[in-house]
Amino acid sequence: MTLPSWQDWLFSVKAFIASMLALYIALWFDLPRPYWAMAAVYVVANPLAGATSSKGLYRALGTLIGAAASVFFLPVFVTSPLLMSVVVALWTGSLLYISLLDRTPRSYVFMLAGYTLPLIALPAVDAPETIFDIASARSQEIILGIVCASVVAQVVFPVGLSSLLSSRISKWLGDAASWAGDILQGGGAAPSTPLARQRLASDISGLDILISQLGYDPQTRGVTRQARQLRGRLMLLLPLLSSLSDRLHGLKAQGGELPPHLSDLLGDVGSWLETAQDPDRAPALRARIGALRPASDLTDWNGMILDSALARLREIVDVWHDCLILNAKIAEGDPRSGRLAFRRRRTFARTRHHDYGMLFFYAASVVAATLVASAIWIWSGWAEGSGFVLMAAVSCSFFAAQDRPAPLLRSMFVWCSVSLVATGVYLFAILPSIQGFTMLALVLAPPFLVLGTLIPRPQLSMLAMLLTVNTASFIALGNRFSADFAAFAGGGLAALAGVGYALVWTLVMRPFGGEIAARRLLHAGWRDLADLAAGDRPRDQRRLAGLMLDRLGQIVPRLAGVEDRELSRIDGYAEIRLGLNIVELQRMRRRLTVEERGAVDRVLSGIAALYDSRVRRRAALEASPRLLSQIDFALAALCGRMAMPARRSMDALVGLRRALFQDAPAPSLPLPAQTIPLAAE
Repeated sequence: MTLPSWQDWLFSVKAFIASMLALYIALWFDLPRPYWAMAAVYVVANPLAGATSSKGLYRALGTLIGAAASVFFLPVFVTSPLLMSVVVALWTGSLLYISLLDRTPRSYVFMLAGYTLPLIALPAVDAPETIFDIASARSQEIILGIVCASVVAQVVFPVGLSSLLSSRISKWLGDAASWAGDILQGGGAAPSTPLARQRLASDISGLDILISQLGYDPQTRGVTRQARQLRGRLMLLLPLLSSLSDRLHGLKAQGGELPPHLSDLLGDVGSWLETAQDPDRAPALRARIGALRPASDLTDWNGMILDSALARLREIVDVWHDCLILNAKIAEGDPRSGRLAFRRRRTFARTRHHDYGMLFFYAASVVAATLVASAIWIWSGWAEGSGFVLMAAVSCSFFAAQDRPAPLLRSMFVWCSVSLVATGVYLFAILPSIQGFTMLALVLAPPFLVLGTLIPRPQLSMLAMLLTVNTASFIALGNRFSADFAAFAGGGLAALAGVGYALVWTLVMRPFGGEIAARRLLHAGWRDLADLAAGDRPRDQRRLAGLMLDRLGQIVPRLAGVEDRELSRIDGYAEIRLGLNIVELQRMRRRLTVEERGAVDRVLSGIAALYDSRVRRRAALEASPRLLSQIDFALAALCGRMAMPARRSMDALVGLRRALFQDAPAPSLPLPAQTIPLAAE
């Protein structure tokens, strides 16, 4: 692990200042639990000022919802511990399920509202008449911490989103340009997409989170529309590059080497992409691409592949031109989009894929864990059992979305144990001799400043935040110092027991990793392709493409951790290309002649049957030779036609043939009559 940078230290100092400010104000107003205000600062603290404000707003909303629920439910069910346990478990699990569906920073509202109910209600079961005062105090202290964190983030060396967004976009464009260079300057590269290149799809998720925060930063509020336009083009660029790589590989497979004039053009486009500058070069490149596209009727396979390759190259030039324009506008803070070139296809919609079954299982597991923990508390009569139940609910909720939550819960248990020991040292060896708030801040600074440097690191942020919050809660600072070892030990051990229980529960209920989720994502893609080809659920191109690319972004990180041979062969972009080509055929078929439409319909029926079989047998069955014959016949029916519907249908059929029968020999066009398939299998 690398040492913290100066930016990490600056963030940690700002967070500590905000936490001490919140603690001081809470002590000044004699709030009952001032340490909640201190802990709230570390919950919402983020290196970006806008992200701190947005998370603060979400935490305030979640706290208020959970507090209101505790005030409503506890007086009604306090006389029936079993019913109260059921209500707490169902509330926590239901709102967790909603948060898992959301998949944006806004999801924090629902998860927090879910576990705030046990946090507030369970410790008050012995004195339900105090629930309103407790809920009100927690809301006040949490909001105080949020306000302090937001003010310090905005006033003390604020870090805006614009520079980070521009740097992330530039890095993404650089990675995409590197892949494009391998394709264009290498003359085709490999026919399949390496896993490292498929990860570009999952990287867009990080951009989505940044874009969702733009409205909370005054410097970037005006460029949200441009950022969304850029995101759509970045997503579209990925299958376009994959498609071009496939077509160039197909050309090389037929002729051995690419024509010199095409190689020169590819090299120039590749150089332009790698520099990521000068969008004004795009018109000249478009003209050169147009000059190479066949002007006469397409009657041979090589001509069809070449025309398809040049069509993808033209789209890549247009998309890249738009990316450069939009990136510059975002960096300048200019709300105008400028003149964008990409027109033929609309960019991807922000469509999300949700595995409702898996998400329901995750939430139901938390419900069951909370119910069993509550039963243990009720059966045992454990005085500190409320802390055990609420920590079990919080721990299970925090890591519910992870494929492998057990390692994170194990780390949480270890570091919570360390935090408990360190807190004991503070409570019984250091704090009794402290006089005044200044000395208190000085002795608290070392651990909190060190832990604060870990929060900006994505892989450690969750655990660092939990450690700071737990440490502040274990110390339980108030206006009058008191340290009862029995109460401290009982509460601390109950909290550790809750985390340990969550770990054991997870090991028993969720022993599997990401392989099941990856398989379900793969099968969901097959189901969409079968429905799309059959026309059972006609879909807009933008929605389908966005859905498939979002699914790819979810499956790629999981593929890195599985050893399944079938999963390791997945080329997610190939299925996206297949889906886009099916959509194109569905759109164009109505504008074809009766004979041409019949040939295309047989192809679509064959693809629907193939993917329906894959779904039913849950295996990647090979496409049949009959489907290849149907595609070739459709190509033969369309070849020689230069009208737009026929040409675009030919382009789509070329893509289907390359996706399903990459190693098949070139068709002989036109086909003899005896090879024409009359019906789909």
